[in-house]
Amino acid sequence: MKFFIDTADIEEIRDLSATGMVDGVTTNPSLMAKAGRPIKDVLKDICDVVDGPVSAEVTATDAEGMVKEGNILRKIAANIAVKVPLTWDGLKACKALSDDGAMVNVTLCFSANQALLAAKAGAAFISPFIGRLDDINLDGMELIEDIREIYDNYGFETEILAASIRTPNHVREAALIGADVATVPPQILRQLAQHPLTDKGLAAFLADWEKTGQKID
Repeated sequence: MKFFIDTADIEEIRDLSATGMVDGVTTNPSLMAKAGRPIKDVLKDICDVVDGPVSAEVTATDAEGMVKEGNILRKIAANIAVKVPLTWDGLKACKALSDDGAMVNVTLCFSANQALLAAKAGAAFISPFIGRLDDINLDGMELIEDIREIYDNYGFETEILAASIRTPNHVREAALIGADVATVPPQILRQLAQHPLTDKGLAAFLADWEKTGQKID
């Protein structure tokens, strides 16, 4: 499974990239607003740090406007993935942009039928929102399962990008189902490495080593 970081905070991206765990980045207008800088500057900085796909979302709601904005965004760097919403206009924009060689991430997916349409429109990524489905008492993981089965049935190359991930368990479950990518907030990625038995074992090793009075010089 690939890990994308869901943030526009360049310092977080630099720090986590040093682990080798960052395969890409996803952003959205809300995250860009938090960055407090011009969108092109933020995206350029991110693309300078991350070699993998960096999703940049359009704000137009009509197909023509989405294509126009998408073409502006993809000029920032070769690894920009244009992010469009899963609407009819978004699907039209996806088709036009993907036919022109752009990577397109179709976002705000909440049903398997929507995911099927996005794949047929040429999306490089489909972003089903797990957490938001859980919020309304639906099972977000069932959606990942359905999309995985449909894509495998027909050989679609669109990658399943599990989004709206709220917990480490979401990551584990998405990986078991076979999602291609998980896009996670920085704090969730850090939590994946944490376990109380790891901390306990390390403390015991270090305490025993301290008793020897040795140093590794």
